[in-house]
Amino acid sequence: MTNSASEMVAVNNLEKRFGNFVAVNRISFSVEKGEIFGFLGPNGSGKSTTIRMLCGIITPTSGSGHVAGHDIVTESEQIKHAIGYMSQKFSLYEDLTPLENIRFYLGIYGVAQELWQERTAWILELTHLKDAAFRLTRELPPGWRQRLALGCALLHRPEILFLDEPTSGVDPITRRHFWDFIGQLAAQGVTVFVTTHYMDEVMNCRRIVMINEGNIVTLGAPADIIAETCPDRPDATLNDAFITLMSRRNH
Repeated sequence: MTNSASEMVAVNNLEKRFGNFVAVNRISFSVEKGEIFGFLGPNGSGKSTTIRMLCGIITPTSGSGHVAGHDIVTESEQIKHAIGYMSQKFSLYEDLTPLENIRFYLGIYGVAQELWQERTAWILELTHLKDAAFRLTRELPPGWRQRLALGCALLHRPEILFLDEPTSGVDPITRRHFWDFIGQLAAQGVTVFVTTHYMDEVMNCRRIVMINEGNIVTLGAPADIIAETCPDRPDATLNDAFITLMSRRNH
C-alpha cells in the first residue's frame, strides 16, 4: 500500500504477535499532514506496540505501513530521521544546561554543524528558554523542562512528532500552554501523533483512534464519537464515551 501525498501515517492490517499473544490485531488507519491525531486506550491496549512499529523500532508480524512516505519494514532508518519523539519520561540530561542539551541532540540527530547556531537560536526562542539557557536543566520547573524536551525533538525539523503522554504529571496551566504550542506547530504543517490519558486534551485532536486489546474500537472526531456512543446524554463527555466503549469491549 502506498500512502497519498497528504497522508503522513498510513497503516493497513497492521499486526504484531509475540508468540501466541496478539498485541496489535490487523489495524488500519491514516493520519493527514498537519493533523493533531489522538491514539487512546487503556494500559496494555496495544498503543505502545503500535507506536514502536510506526517509529521503526520493532517490525510488524504482518500488514503494511508508511510514515512520512517511508515503509515501516524496509525503511526504518529513514523514518527515525523523519520523526521527532517525546516520551512521558523526561529524557534529557539534567546535569547539562538547556544549551548543552540542545547541542548534544543536534549531534545525535546529525544536523549539519553550519546550522547549529540557527537551530539553537530558533529552539530557545520557540520554547521561551533564552533567559534560562545557562541554568542546569534540573533546576528548571517541570513545565520548562517539558518545553525543552519538545524543543530538542524538533531540532532536526521532523515532519511528524510522536508524543507519548507528554503532559503526564504537569499542572493544568502548563498543560494548556503546551497544547497552545502544539496547535501552533500543527498550523505550520507539523503532524502530531499523541497518546494521553487526559480526555480534555483529546478535544484538541481533529480525529482520534480508541484501541483496546489490540483492536480499534472507534475512529473519528471526538465530538462525533461522543454523540454516537452516548446519544441519549447531551451532557456526555469524551471520558463517558471512552468508559462506555472500553466496557463494551471487555464484555
